Amino acid sequence: MLIILLSASLLVWIAVLIDAVLGLKSMDRLEDSDAMTEGPLLSVITAARNEEAKLAESIKSQLRQNYKRMEWILVNDRSADSTGDIMDHIQQSDSRVKSIHIDTLPSGWLGKNHALYKGYMESSGELILFTDADVVFKQDAFSMAVHYFSKNELDHLTAAPSLTGRSFWLSTFIAFFLFGFSYYKRPWLANNQRSKIGIGIGAFNLVSRRSYEAIGTHKAIKMRPDDDLMLGMKMKQNGLRQRLATAMELIEVEWYESLPEAFKGLEKNTFAGLHYRISMVLFAIAGTFSSQVLPFLTIFSTDIIIFSLSLANIIFLAGVYTIITKRMTKFTPLLFTVFPITALLFIYSIIRASILTFVRGGIVWRGTLYKLSELRNKR
Repeated sequence: MLIILLSASLLVWIAVLIDAVLGLKSMDRLEDSDAMTEGPLLSVITAARNEEAKLAESIKSQLRQNYKRMEWILVNDRSADSTGDIMDHIQQSDSRVKSIHIDTLPSGWLGKNHALYKGYMESSGELILFTDADVVFKQDAFSMAVHYFSKNELDHLTAAPSLTGRSFWLSTFIAFFLFGFSYYKRPWLANNQRSKIGIGIGAFNLVSRRSYEAIGTHKAIKMRPDDDLMLGMKMKQNGLRQRLATAMELIEVEWYESLPEAFKGLEKNTFAGLHYRISMVLFAIAGTFSSQVLPFLTIFSTDIIIFSLSLANIIFLAGVYTIITKRMTKFTPLLFTVFPITALLFIYSIIRASILTFVRGGIVWRGTLYKLSELRNKR
């Protein structure tokens, strides 16, 4: 049985390695694009709830952009801290900024999705950028993105930022998460127009107004906690032109401040990513353990076949991890040295999120409990 399991796992990693090598070649670097300082009006929409610690730095980096035709819609989504005051102060100091405040959440909406939709309703731009309140941009990020968007005649451009972690274990977890997300979701297929697989990243979703309205706006995904991803999926499913690029030198996000915060943050979308199905949770746990932990245990076997298969699994795992880490992050591939431990941490995060979802009867996001039954019905 072990030989069959290790052999199957090895075949999977060989296929994943080939797929990743070919797929990552289709991803451009936004840094390689020319800058375009004049162009269509760009509406930047940022929704924030209790983001007083990071909001000002993020907006400050946006207001320094060298792209000239811009407006900002800052949406305060029921914040209990000074987020709203910060937005109002920014509005008073810059005529391009408009702040709006949401006090109540209508039934049938997730908070962030509703806030982004309200921002769109107040915007005027031919292009719309949805971004988060903790993202920091280099000065020419927007001008390069708009040029790339226009040059390639896109409907949707999403960019992978540089994710940072303050601690060693948080960094290893982020690197593992991106590794797992990449081989599971195969985001590079967003660049294959014949594929129906799409991608969206919350730090940077740039869309044309026409295309955004064509997919039904955020109304079409109003109960999806993975709203950024689903925005990209909707674009692709509707046959619109989409690209995924990396922007490691242009866009930076501190994903979470600590490993416990990362576990907490993944509570809202882990179960959604597994389609709210127990069978998928069990499959994810079993698959992760057998393919990413087991070879590191069976390599100590005295059976030469099991040892050889285990070693081959680890070598190909390292290959996939290395090319994804080098292309999608600024982390060193040497983090692979603690790979099986990080895989166990990831399994723990899946189990934790799933149990909490059932215990609570749903997910808690931005201070609101959304019932599991409603999430399943609206998925």
